[in-house]
Amino acid sequence: MVDGQLVVELKAIEGIAPIHVAQLLSYLKAARLRLGLLITFKVAFLRTGVRRVVHSP
Repeated sequence: MVDGQLVVELKAIEGIAPIHVAQLLSYLKAARLRLGLLITFKVAFLRTGVRRVVHSP
């Protein structure tokens, strides 16, 4: 958690699967936060490994 406003989940996987997004959404719901970042480092370019996830209650 960053500054009590953002959840950042770091992974070392080749691709972001729906289960990873669901996991981050669960964290956001539990923490009652709206914004999260899912970042994987096992990609050629880091920008392709970043996914913004928004929980809208």
